[in-house]
Amino acid sequence: MSEALQQYPRIMRRTLHDEVLERLRDMIIEGRLDPGSRINEGLVGAQLGVSRTPLREAIKTLASEGLVEILPAKGAVVRKFSAHDLYQILEVLKTLEQLGGRMACEHASDATIAAIHDLHLRMMALYATRERLEYFKLNQAIHSAIVAASANTVLMEMHETLQARIKRLRFVGNEGPTKWAGAVAEHEEMMATLLKRDAARLSEVIGRHMDATLVRVREVL
Repeated sequence: MSEALQQYPRIMRRTLHDEVLERLRDMIIEGRLDPGSRINEGLVGAQLGVSRTPLREAIKTLASEGLVEILPAKGAVVRKFSAHDLYQILEVLKTLEQLGGRMACEHASDATIAAIHDLHLRMMALYATRERLEYFKLNQAIHSAIVAASANTVLMEMHETLQARIKRLRFVGNEGPTKWAGAVAEHEEMMATLLKRDAARLSEVIGRHMDATLVRVREVL
């Protein structure tokens, strides 16, 4: 099998768990379930048209991701992060993504870089039509893909864990046309630098992007 073909993931059949998990995660990211609020299983299950069993399984997965907390006598609660939590997580994420970017420039195949660029082009098309949630999902996929291009599984696992915890905060950080445009411009610069395989420059751009993300998100906390 050629290297180019190996870049494409196998077609997977989505399960009910996958569907409920994605819908519930989207509800948290978009703010339809407020940070600090209890997840009413009966109400949310009715909204999604599912029983409590698949909903509870989805809640367990989101708890493992750090988006939900299971509290005694209260049940499942949407996790609420402080500014200090955000600062600590983004500082570590910045370091992980800078390392991943440098390694990607040095080791990733041309096909892998091209696949990441394709994700960027699709994201820009969503930006043009202002499809914010789908744009955000591709945005996060690009960050993950750059780290994955390092081919370092430990780095990938650490990045995935931390990125999952603050999806809601990063989503609201792009509220408003000015903030969103700023994030897009930073991604354009990141992609241009990745295509040139300029490891030092990409690390610097990623650092500025993550620092700007912290500023944008702090304003809405």
